[in-house]
Amino acid sequence: MTEISIIDSHAHLDYPQLANDLPGVVARARDAGVSHVITIGVKLSTADAPKKIAEAHENIWCSVGIHPHNADSEPDACNIDAIRTAADHPKCVAIGEAGLDYFYDHGHPDRQAASFRAQIAVARQLGLPIIVHARDADDDMAAILEDEMKIGAFSGVLHCFSSGADLAKRALAIGFYISFSGILTFNKSEELRAIAASVPRDRLLVETDSPYLAPMPHRGKSNEPAFTAHTLAKLADVHGLPVPEMAAITSANTARLFTKMRLSCG
Repeated sequence: MTEISIIDSHAHLDYPQLANDLPGVVARARDAGVSHVITIGVKLSTADAPKKIAEAHENIWCSVGIHPHNADSEPDACNIDAIRTAADHPKCVAIGEAGLDYFYDHGHPDRQAASFRAQIAVARQLGLPIIVHARDADDDMAAILEDEMKIGAFSGVLHCFSSGADLAKRALAIGFYISFSGILTFNKSEELRAIAASVPRDRLLVETDSPYLAPMPHRGKSNEPAFTAHTLAKLADVHGLPVPEMAAITSANTARLFTKMRLSCG
């Protein structure tokens, strides 16, 4: 059997569903071929938790950011200096997750946009990619990304992609990557699979967004990094590739985007 190495590019290992059994989560990920995980920050006020997990595990990295749901409640959501200071950590490989979410009424759209732009500014300053959350905000998201790219270049990924084809196209046009989660495996995700098939292979990433959105056949259960293997298998099928080849492609893409992670991997 061919050994594979998968990177879960987006998990929330500090959330109780995973943190309460972290040794088991890490062991199951390893057994499933998941070699590396990026654990994602959603608040500056809780930024130490992902950092401590990354510090304790050689194969885990972290990000620092303010989720759009927290744009109103976090006092430093738009504080560039505070965000930059929080990201000053050897295992912090990205800014975010940041972005726009109009599905829930958590965070005024103007405040979300201001926080998003502040985090883009930090990503640009530090030369780190930004991890972007976009839900029910395709037009505004594309407009901000394109506007900010005119101000100065930066890199990033649309994580847990579930938006429309136009946002995917516009994000790819500015050099972004697109990451797919367990949603790709859902029975009713034919449109999403068509979008995934259209994404160039050198721009594809995979993730869990655990503990949420467990892929088939684990849908309805708490998600964890080991389950990245199911999303990877579906993405391989969509692109007509063997699973080991898609694992190699997505891992190489992840290392190319998150350059601090690549250097740490040697």
